[in-house]
Amino acid sequence: ALRRAYRTSLVSSRETSRARLTMAIFSLCFKLFIASVPLVQGLVREGSVQTGPVATIPLDKQYVPVIRNEKIVSYKTAYFGKIHLGVARQQTFTVVFDTGSAHLFVPSATCLSPACTRHRQFYRNMSASAIDLDHDGNPVKKNATRRDQVNIAFGTGEVTGEFVRETVCLTPGAMTTPRKDCTELRVILASEMTKEPFMTFEFDGVLGLGLASLAVDPEFSFFGQMSKMNGLTEQTFGYFLSRSDKVPSEISFGGHDKRRLASDLQWVPVHKPELGYWQLKLVGVIVAGERLPLCEEGDCVAIADTGTSLLGAPRAVTQRMHWLLARKVPENPTEIDCRTFPGPELIFELEAGVNVTIGAEDYSRATGMRVLNNKTNSSQLICRASLLPVDDGEVLGPKAFILGEPALRKYYTAYDWKRQRIGFGLSNQPNPEEYEDESQHSIYGAPPSAPPVPTEVMV
Repeated sequence: ALRRAYRTSLVSSRETSRARLTMAIFSLCFKLFIASVPLVQGLVREGSVQTGPVATIPLDKQYVPVIRNEKIVSYKTAYFGKIHLGVARQQTFTVVFDTGSAHLFVPSATCLSPACTRHRQFYRNMSASAIDLDHDGNPVKKNATRRDQVNIAFGTGEVTGEFVRETVCLTPGAMTTPRKDCTELRVILASEMTKEPFMTFEFDGVLGLGLASLAVDPEFSFFGQMSKMNGLTEQTFGYFLSRSDKVPSEISFGGHDKRRLASDLQWVPVHKPELGYWQLKLVGVIVAGERLPLCEEGDCVAIADTGTSLLGAPRAVTQRMHWLLARKVPENPTEIDCRTFPGPELIFELEAGVNVTIGAEDYSRATGMRVLNNKTNSSQLICRASLLPVDDGEVLGPKAFILGEPALRKYYTAYDWKRQRIGFGLSNQPNPEEYEDESQHSIYGAPPSAPPVPTEVMV
């Protein structure tokens, strides 16, 4: 929802040159290597026994309208849940749990821009556990008059922040005893946030869950730190997206939630884990029965990305995919939800014989398109796919697909940190009518329940 690419640079008060690193969520990789520092002491005593996930977090959902010609043509979505910073006096934030990035940032109380003040902000003077850091991970000297900063430039906005080491927990409550859902982590406190895109979103920050090699330093990697320091029996996290707004989506840490599985998990190894992405090798892609020539040589890849609301495809094939997945609606109805109109399948063939099959219910944009023909004075209603064109990236190359929300809603996914693999299993969707507790989550900007009126195009 935020991106796709951003650039990071570090500014040091003690250096005359400006050190730069380039960071990308799908198009660029980090190019700054900084000295690592000793890992901080773990937060869980040795010998503790873990059974099941250590925490399952319900996710809020936000609909963000996409407007063209003063009309809403579709909605992007964002999912986010609560985390808690601090030990004795916790401060709570909502974050996107993003497998496409590897750092945690939240707004700082020192930030006075509207994009910061509309969100929760971290008050440094309220935390006795936070330690101010320079970019190299060393504590800031007491007599320092300036701080090292990180500058993160998104495609449509920018964040500037400083570093602290802080305790981050997945569940609330002062940490009086060691807990497996807490870990010490380097956090970026945003001191500046631009209006776009952050004024649009309800969540406060982003918690990256990319592999450790995507982070500038291992101490920035939340799940890497959590797995290493807390002795997790299951070094996995699981992601569930609900089809109904009455039932919360969820993310589980320290194991996956078997209740959300309608089939066994099928595991696929991560391809080139040194890049830091949850990237899989594609054997082939089949669209409406047609095999894409682009992937015939077996060198296409697919990235599982919890931070993307669409399916992504290389720009070179999106036009062909749109044509193959489009379908004419008979009888020309005045309104229709295209997600309910049948269509061909889209199949991603992964390694280990695992197929991810997406149907029209998941890949379609809800709003249809009515094509008006001036010459014949006729019209035709068409249902279309919703695809995100992916440009040729320096790291991922010209053959990268993105398995965003449509794939992650149909399939429960489990991310195995230790074995570097992803498990896919059909999601077990609870019956919304039987789900009683709706207080766990919030829905922002939900669209009208009536079928959308098609947009019109004159030809």
